[in-house]
Amino acid sequence: MSINSEQDLQGMKRAGAAAAEALRTMKEMVLPNVTPADLNQRCWEIFKKYNAFSAPALVYGAPVHAFISVNADIVHGLPTKRKVQPGDVVKLDVTPFVDGYIADAAVTVVVGEGSSSFDKLRTSLSQKLVACAEKAFWSAMEATRAKQPLNGIGRSVEKEVNRAGFKVIRQLSGHSTGRSIHEEPEVLNFYMKDNRQLHEGLVLAVEPMIAARNPDVVHRGDGWTIGTKDGSLTAHFEHTVVVTNGKPLILTA
Repeated sequence: MSINSEQDLQGMKRAGAAAAEALRTMKEMVLPNVTPADLNQRCWEIFKKYNAFSAPALVYGAPVHAFISVNADIVHGLPTKRKVQPGDVVKLDVTPFVDGYIADAAVTVVVGEGSSSFDKLRTSLSQKLVACAEKAFWSAMEATRAKQPLNGIGRSVEKEVNRAGFKVIRQLSGHSTGRSIHEEPEVLNFYMKDNRQLHEGLVLAVEPMIAARNPDVVHRGDGWTIGTKDGSLTAHFEHTVVVTNGKPLILTA
């Protein structure tokens, strides 16, 4: 969507605030032995404060308040009762619907490292992967300006991920959002020739999704979860932003 009025802006800010508080609170809970189901319940408790609902549940019938994806799972993970363990890579993805407006945001958290040498090496890799996804997002923000090319976002993400030695997951992308979850334009995380330009007021969910090794994806048997085919660890970082003539306005921070 595009912000066309003060009402639109305030509506998006309320949705963004719900996403920000849910992620912040859930992130603090990601410790050994917590379950995705616990995190999902906490998300719902935060949403209730804002009179918010899960947009994926409303639009697609997803049985979640928040998607929780662990390790090789990238997005749309269902909140299971499996306890997370030291070294696990946990992706938290929330999309609240508040009074007709939708915001979308995600963060990746590495659970405290285990005691074995293997666990420590795995945790080190995971932390570098998570840092890369976040750095790629902030790099993309430098390209997110009115009258700049849309594909500059993907160019920035891809450049940062390649520099770190990781892989962009090309089969998944960001998007516009606001009134529906997924709106046009699609926001790729890699460079592709495209003549479209960004314009002031455009609302985008910019979300680098990256893999440690092979970025090819598969759909898991639950009908929702998408993960890497070879079991590569993954990271996901996302904010909903409004394009301006200067720095973008980040609604979900």
